[in-house]
Formats: sequence, structure tokens, C-alpha cells
Amino acid sequence: MKTRSLIIFLLSLAAVGGGTYAAWRSYGSPADAPRFKLAKVESGPLTAVVSATGTLNPVVSVQVGSQVSGQIKEILVDFNSSVKSGQLIARLDPETYEHRVRQAQADVDAARAGQGVQQAEVSRARANLSNAQRDYERKKTLVEKNFISPAERDTAQNTLDAARASLASAEAQVKNGEAVVRQREAQLAAARVDLERTSIKAPVDGIVVKRSIEPGQTVAASLQAPELFVIAKNLTDMQVETSIDEADVGRVRLGQKASFTVDAFAGRHFEGEVRQVRKAATVVSNVVTYTVVISAANPDLTLLPGMTANVRIITAQKDKTLKVPNAALRYRPAVAADEKKSTSTTASAVAPAPTPAAATSNSGGAGSGGLAQLRDRLVADLKLDADQQSKVDAIFDGMRDKFRAARELPEAEKNRAQERNRAEIREKITAILTPEQKQRYAETAGAAQAARAAGGGGSGRIWIVGADGKPKPVEVRLGLTDGSMTEIVSGDIKDGQEVIAGQQAATKASGMPGPRLF
Repeated sequence: MKTRSLIIFLLSLAAVGGGTYAAWRSYGSPADAPRFKLAKVESGPLTAVVSATGTLNPVVSVQVGSQVSGQIKEILVDFNSSVKSGQLIARLDPETYEHRVRQAQADVDAARAGQGVQQAEVSRARANLSNAQRDYERKKTLVEKNFISPAERDTAQNTLDAARASLASAEAQVKNGEAVVRQREAQLAAARVDLERTSIKAPVDGIVVKRSIEPGQTVAASLQAPELFVIAKNLTDMQVETSIDEADVGRVRLGQKASFTVDAFAGRHFEGEVRQVRKAATVVSNVVTYTVVISAANPDLTLLPGMTANVRIITAQKDKTLKVPNAALRYRPAVAADEKKSTSTTASAVAPAPTPAAATSNSGGAGSGGLAQLRDRLVADLKLDADQQSKVDAIFDGMRDKFRAARELPEAEKNRAQERNRAEIREKITAILTPEQKQRYAETAGAAQAARAAGGGGSGRIWIVGADGKPKPVEVRLGLTDGSMTEIVSGDIKDGQEVIAGQQAATKASGMPGPRLF
């Protein structure tokens, strides 16, 4: 019995001691000891998107105007009216144009009458020519027989020539008359066309979405056709015209899936895809944007033209990948910053000269590991032999000056120069690989390019709590990002592992403990 009581006493003492130790760990540590906010690395889907706003518009919207001036006499359609191609939708007062048609018709009749007079002149000229021809032949025969003098023959010759000229002139007048008739007929046709244009007709099948005129209003079409109506050809097929910032437009490709919402139907998502990336830039307050057209099916006519759409374009997507909160990538412990600051002044004195690969990576913006890490990965992943390794070193050494030159360029030109340098390195490395190595390298390089196109890629550093309770850095290779989570392509990190997402100075607790921090 005493033994049992002793065991119970010892267990109670151990429990009290454990609780005291836990309380000391939570509330008895120094006030300035760091306390970490932890987040877990998890595995799951990740989607990289580009977000923007745009306006819903019909795919085909036709502005109906007037080619002639006049007063609106009648309007036969209104907003939301369904119309067919060729349907009469408005009419201008046709009286002025009817008078012009009658005047043009009278001009045609007069020209045709004048043409008849000219035809008669041609007939008379031909008769005179025939008579002069016979007289000349007769006198020519008489001269040969010496019955008349040669002077009379010459007079007959002159008369014949004059008759021929008269006929040519009459025929020319006829041709001129025919041209005048055609001219008057063209004026008549133009007058009839203008008269017909007083009847405004629908050019396409669709729905009237805008009407800009009222009966009695005067339309002036002297310089340009005024807009009378806007007809949407097919409201079941809409599109979103959205403005994408120049920093994101490089990630947008034709055929990418997109979704959008409108304020009128909160909670409802509409699907579409990228149909067009227009190359014309729009600059507003030094901000450059490009218009991207998103298709939007509207079978139930729910969406209306002019609505503001909040668009999300999916630039890349993975169903399952290892990802970490972006807060963990932004975290930098104060101790590490102090150490970096204190060692930066002496690094140049004690550090050896940088290798060509390191110099290249610093210029090429490849991340903290740069091309030195790239070389190690190439050797490990592609199993390069000694000869290939020496060739890779020579490639990096040869590119050193190009990367240094690119570093001195302005920001916009520097990015393009660095991309050209990276492409040149890939080409040279590919040339020294075996077919199996080329396939593996192509897959790796393609994945890296896809990650950069999706807004991720590059190297990063996250921090975990070490065995001594201090932050410990872990170098990782990053992939896709959705703005809150980023993919971890490679690194000594496992699913479910806790990483540091922030820290705060611990304060002496009073009362009940708050949320658990490490």
C-alpha cells in the first residue's frame, strides 16, 4: 500500500514538474526571444492566373448610319428589336430626292432628243457626201475627154472633201451625244440611289442595342455618316475585351482557359478562352496595356453588352504539386540580415575570385545559385562525363563577357539580352549532349521556361527551425505561383513540413495564453 502511494506521489510530482517546464517554455523565456509563425508545406493543385477587368461586347456589332442628309420621317424599330437583313428600320423625308430623280430623268430625255437631231445631221452629211462623190466622178470623166476644164474637176474635188469632213463632224457629234446620254443616265441612277438611301435598312440579322435618333431629327451626312442605330449580330456569342498589363501579357497565349464574373450575377462564374491577343499597345499615364479578347458564350442571353467583367486567365495549372505559402519565401530572419551586413565588408578580402559560371549567374539573373548550381545540376541530372564537363565550363567561361555587358544595359534591354544569352547557352549545351541527354535536357529546360512563362521559376530560400531553435535556411527551386502559394520544384523540403512564415518578439504572458506560436 505504501509502495502504491509512493508511485502515485512520484507521478503527481512528475506531472507538476512537466507543467511547470511547459509554462516556463511558453511564458518564462526572455522577452526578446524570437517567436516564429509557422506554416506547413502542402501538396495539392496549383493554378497560375492573370487577373484583369474588361468589358462585355458582342462579337459583331454593326453601326448603322445614313449616307444622305435629311429629316427623319419615320422610325420603325426601337431598342431590343429583332431585325432581319434588309428590313426597313427608318425612313428619311424623300421629297427632295424625288425631285432630283425627276430632274435627272428630264435631263436624260433632253439628251436623247439631242442625240436624235445629231443622227439626222449624220444622215444629211452622208447624202451630201454621196452627191459630191458622184459629181466628182462625172467631172473627172469629162476632163479626161476634154469636155470641161480641169478647174471644174478641182472644184468638185474640194466639194467632195468638204462633204467628207461634214460627215466626220456629224458622226463625232453623235458620239458626243451618246456620251451625254450616258452621263445623264448615270446622274439619274445616282439620284435614284440617293432616293433609295432615304430608306434605312438593317445590314445584318440581329438585335438593336442602341438607337440614337428621334422622329423629326435632321441628319447631316456631309462629312461622315452619322450613327443612327447599333445592331448586335448575335448576342448568344459575346466576348470580353480586357486590358492586360505589359508585365503579364507575355504569359497569355491563344486558347488558354479563362473565367470571369460580373457584378450583376454575384457568385456565378462564366467560362471562356483567350481568342485574340492584340498587338496594338494602349498607353495611359505611362502605363502600357494590351487588349486581350476572351470568348464568352451567352446562350440564355444573361450577359448584356457593356457589363464589367472580372477576368481570370489560367496561364498554367498542375493537379498535384508541392507548394509553400509566399509568406515563407518573403521571410528573412533579423539575425541572418545582421550577419549578411557584417560579413559583406570583408567578403571581398577573403573570398576567392568568382568562377566564370558564378559571374555569369550574377549577370544572368539565374538566382542565388546561378549557373554554378546549374552546372552541378547538369552534371548530376545528365551524368556528364569529364570531357562534357570541361566543355560546359568552357561555354560558361565564353559567355562571361556577354552577361557582364548585359548587366550594364537599361532594364528593358537587359532582360532581352539575358534571354538571348540563356538561349545561346542552351543551344551550345545541347550540341555536346548525347541523344538521351538531349531529351532529358529538353524536358528540364522546357519545364523551366514554362515556369517562367507562368510567372514563377528561379531559385528561392525558405527557413525552418533548426535543432538549436534558430532559423535554418533551405535553398529551393521554385515553379508556378498563384500569388499566395508557390510551387517547390526541388529542395530539401517534404510535404507537411513546417516552415517559418514570420516572427515576432515574445512578450511576457499575462492571463490565459493566446494562439500557439513555436
